Amino acid sequence: MDVDTRLLRYFAIVAEEGSLTRAAERLLVSQPALTKQVKQLESQLGVRLFTRSRTGMALTGPGRLLAERVPSLLATWNQVLRETRHAASREARVLRVGFIGSAANEATQDIIAAFTIRRPGWRVEMRQASWANPSAGLADGDVDVALVRLPFPGQDALRVEVLLTEPRFVALPSAHPLASRDVIAFHELWDEPFVAAPPETGAWRDHWLATGERDGHPVRIGAVTDQPDDWLNAIANGYGVALAPASNVRFYARPGVVYRPVTGVSPSQVAVAWAPADTNPVVGDFVRCCLDSRP
Repeated sequence: MDVDTRLLRYFAIVAEEGSLTRAAERLLVSQPALTKQVKQLESQLGVRLFTRSRTGMALTGPGRLLAERVPSLLATWNQVLRETRHAASREARVLRVGFIGSAANEATQDIIAAFTIRRPGWRVEMRQASWANPSAGLADGDVDVALVRLPFPGQDALRVEVLLTEPRFVALPSAHPLASRDVIAFHELWDEPFVAAPPETGAWRDHWLATGERDGHPVRIGAVTDQPDDWLNAIANGYGVALAPASNVRFYARPGVVYRPVTGVSPSQVAVAWAPADTNPVVGDFVRCCLDSRP
């Protein structure tokens, strides 16, 4: 019997969380989609894995047995997959680097230049991920190492080193009444609609909505986007405002959108991230180049 490893991974997270809602947030998928995947696995195995109730998802006897075995099975498969991809990268001498938005900043060129000196003949392939994938493809093994913005779901399972910290600004339509201000206090924005990342991004979305810095004030969502261009268009068209790294002033300038410093919110951090089990020396060299670039 062939079982998709994705189904096993989803099962393991649901078993660990005991809740479809929490598991869906952690996996960055919708709850209906996750429910469908669990039912598909049960159908393929021919056993009931969970007892569903209002309080959550309780494992059945067969479910507990599977939950005990799946983590080691997935760990072995992930390691084999990682080693296979690394072998292909070594053969092609290509390092796949994922990145999110302005997490790849002015220092990136210097990092790549230093890496090229350290690893002659190697090429860095930069792969930009949407905001719906805040690990920039690292969690799925699509890249070898990633430049990311913290926090993001699943970062505790990865190795992360902070490279820089910068303040958060607010992006506003140029016609907004607050756009003429030099500095804006965050509490003045609490009643504004916000342009947000997809709900499945969990902690990433919450950080850019500053949900923990509103004194319990509810968030109003004016639009949902997962690409920088769509995000800028939504703001320029007046669907909402949004928090953004200060560096967006340089990287994402657009007519109709202005950026202003905002007080009362924590800063943003850029980090380099990689898999803890990854012993690839090429990845290690890239990480060292990133660390050497820190201000």
